[in-house]
Amino acid sequence: MLAHVLSGAVVGLDGVKITVEVDYNPRSMASFTIVGLPGTAVQESRERVRSAIRNIGCEFPMKRFTVNLAPGDMRKEGPAYDLPIAIGVLVATEQLRADQIADAMFIGELALDGKLRHICGAINLALLARQEGCRTLYVPVEDAPEAAQIDGIEVIPVPSLGHLVEHLFGMNPIPPFERSQLRQETAITPERVVDFAQIKGQEYVKRAMEVAAAGNHNVLLVGPPGAGKTLIARALPGILPPLAPDEALEITRIYSVADLLPSDRPLARRRPFRAPHYTISQAGLVGGGSSPRPGELTLAHRGVLYLDELVEFGHKLEVLRQPLEDKTVTISRANGSLTFPANVMLVGSMNPCPCGYYGDTLQACTCGESAVRRYQQRLSGPILDRFDIHLDIRRVDYDKLTNQQLAEASERVQARVTAARERQRARYGMDSSIRANSDLTATEIDQHCPITEDAAVLLQNAMRRLSLSARAYHRVLKLSRTIADLDGVEQISLTHVAEAVQYRSRLMTATQA
Repeated sequence: MLAHVLSGAVVGLDGVKITVEVDYNPRSMASFTIVGLPGTAVQESRERVRSAIRNIGCEFPMKRFTVNLAPGDMRKEGPAYDLPIAIGVLVATEQLRADQIADAMFIGELALDGKLRHICGAINLALLARQEGCRTLYVPVEDAPEAAQIDGIEVIPVPSLGHLVEHLFGMNPIPPFERSQLRQETAITPERVVDFAQIKGQEYVKRAMEVAAAGNHNVLLVGPPGAGKTLIARALPGILPPLAPDEALEITRIYSVADLLPSDRPLARRRPFRAPHYTISQAGLVGGGSSPRPGELTLAHRGVLYLDELVEFGHKLEVLRQPLEDKTVTISRANGSLTFPANVMLVGSMNPCPCGYYGDTLQACTCGESAVRRYQQRLSGPILDRFDIHLDIRRVDYDKLTNQQLAEASERVQARVTAARERQRARYGMDSSIRANSDLTATEIDQHCPITEDAAVLLQNAMRRLSLSARAYHRVLKLSRTIADLDGVEQISLTHVAEAVQYRSRLMTATQA
């Protein structure tokens, strides 16, 4: 008998329909063959399925079984096909009826005793099930809260294969997962939450970070050791606006595929903050592998990617150039390409020289001018050009460090940032792909960045004196647009452009920034 069971695979971040076909031939010698480009984990499903079916008290005849995973031209990886293969075997051997599994999708890894184990990408497969018109999705109990984030489909949390068989026969029904059980908690949090009120002094820097957060602009922090660069970067997530529902779903899908989403907190509630070490590989930074997976760039989507000791990343930074412009990263392999989202706010920090004290007012730099230049030249001009805001971080005075009066709290700064973002969403439309001013293209800049005559004159002079590239010119305009949004005005004036120009690079090697 031939059985058809619907399942799915996650390719990149998207679900792809997989039809599991099981053919049972009782007149042939015993064999269990899986075809359709199965990976090693899928090939091993034979042993897990055989043991699970027998251990729940069902029959597994020692005859010929042929399992086809269609489409046959796509590589199948992972153990999530265990459950649909087992269901297909039971239907093919007439231990289940085909009508009992109609309009349903099955995903899950089987233990040898028939229990179901966690799989990756449950929310992505729930989206696929809804798109395919399925009424029911059967998933492991641990993955039910995540899958239930998708409306319009009934999610059945399955503890074991035996319990599922009883459910299909109506003997021991499994109640659908109730969405009212979902906990409204944070799925992704920064390693440390720093309040702006805890940062002593640095008023100029905090103002610049507020501007960066309001427009989702990239920031480069340059200063001596101990000046507070990392502290400032870690405070940034606290002033970013809350996630919109569609943004939360985007982040959840990414973290589900990467298997970084806790089962008891199935929906992202805060923007991600990723801070990889500079020893990370290129594939770890932008994604990759034989079966491409999201890298840190994608894991920071709609949030902050913080690169401390930026110079030490070396040539690996060059792979960020195109993704930072396109807001996506494309990974190409011989058998096809995958595109991951990568709309991040990039924050980098570095010392100005090898010893770290070039330009410091209290400690003399021990590096020569040539050593400083060689050190700074490790950052290419195109990479520097992709930072909208360049900040010189200075030491904090003793009087400010010992001042017991708290500065403005992150909550108040976040309110202003959120108001500026709302002005941007209203300007560009709620359905627009533009979420912040940093997303504007050159054509859209001409449309949405009206500028006064005196401001235009200042910008023209700045281009000549600072040797600004065309990209830097557009970044200054976008930055000016954000500053005007914080002021609640539509037209960009002289003061807005003047502040934006002040944020351009002062590094020795920044000939194009």
